[in-house]
Amino acid sequence: MTGRPPSLIEQGLHDSYDSVLRQFRLEFSRGGAYTGIALIMLGLALDRALYPTLALEFALARLLVCVLIFGLIVLMRCDAGKRHIQWLTFTWLLLPQLMIAWMISVTDGATSIYYVGLTLAIYSSGIVLAFGLWQNIVFGSITYLLYAAACAVHPAGIELRGVFVVNSLFLLMSAAVGAVFTFYNERARYMLYRLKTEVAQKNRQLEITNKDLSDIKGQMLQQEKMAALGTLSAGLLHEVNNPVNFCLMAIDIAAEEPVARASPLLSECLADARQGMLRVQHIVSDLKTFAYRKDGSDFLSAQFLFEHALGSAIRLVGHEMKGVDVKRELPFDTMVRGDEAAIIGVLINLFSNAIAAMRKAGRSPPALVVAAKWQQDRLHVAVRDNGPGIAPEHLARVFEPFFTTRAVGQGLGLGLSISYSVIERHGGLLTADSVVGEWTTMMFDLPRAATELI
Repeated sequence: MTGRPPSLIEQGLHDSYDSVLRQFRLEFSRGGAYTGIALIMLGLALDRALYPTLALEFALARLLVCVLIFGLIVLMRCDAGKRHIQWLTFTWLLLPQLMIAWMISVTDGATSIYYVGLTLAIYSSGIVLAFGLWQNIVFGSITYLLYAAACAVHPAGIELRGVFVVNSLFLLMSAAVGAVFTFYNERARYMLYRLKTEVAQKNRQLEITNKDLSDIKGQMLQQEKMAALGTLSAGLLHEVNNPVNFCLMAIDIAAEEPVARASPLLSECLADARQGMLRVQHIVSDLKTFAYRKDGSDFLSAQFLFEHALGSAIRLVGHEMKGVDVKRELPFDTMVRGDEAAIIGVLINLFSNAIAAMRKAGRSPPALVVAAKWQQDRLHVAVRDNGPGIAPEHLARVFEPFFTTRAVGQGLGLGLSISYSVIERHGGLLTADSVVGEWTTMMFDLPRAATELI
């Protein structure tokens, strides 16, 4: 030891160890006390075999000691007893020693067989029970003094030779051995506890690292998907847009022909064909967002109309939106800053989750309300559905990576986690609110285009 004061971590470890050691001592003291009662009562056979004339007197003494020990066991159950478990253990161990010393004094003195009981208790305190070093030294010293006193009051007295000297040496040697055992047992217990604590800390760090890796893996997966979609979209711009333009031109020319003008059915068919081509054109235009999205940290310098992003998201999930009543409540100005493609991805994810929940619950008709309003320099958006809601125990976990209530194979549980990260990168927060059986609302906010982020 260098005399250096312990660090806060070391002090916390010692405090935690003391709490665990107190519980350890409590359990072992109770077990030792019950074992002591059993051994004391087994000694009745020894009393009857060696000292039949004193058997009744010894039996009453043994019964009294057992009752006192049991009383201390009961006391260990209360808070005060738990706080002073070492002294209660010390007390119940001394009770048999006092009884044995009395038996030695009324039987054969230094040559009494009961001397073995004193030695047994010393070894028990040092090897089995979680005694402190000084407690064990004091216990061994008191035991020896009790033996010496018992021999002194015996009619034969003390002779500093023969059996008394041999037994004294054995008692002192037992006390020394018990003290050594106590010292190293205590060190071993502390080292084991420290090792277990370090392993537990490493496991917690590993769990945090695994969670971080899961988040990163999910984000990388999403980035790869968006990159693949962008590559596909870039090709579609040239491969689809030109034929669509030719078709629109041909439909417009055909609509001007006298035959088409004279036939209402033909005019209606050409109008429907034109609407279909325009829808294809809009979808290709929406995919441009993914094809030419910005990379890097400067995405917040880009500006876009949220209502356009909303329209794109609705069109891109149009196949899922069939039969869904979609209502928009938007302010006049929805110009915001950020990654338009990422926000479209967030809206698509929110819409897909809401539609799946509403259809699973059999809502008729399924309805979505997308509302937005300005609060200071942030556009706050709420997407509300009339689905079955989210259970309270799941509500706090919906943004955890890989958490999903869908059946196996129907989702990885990454959508909301990635959406949460996207909104977080825009300086906002994605939250959820729900009433089971009635509705669910997902809310997030985006920065206004006219202001700078701090």
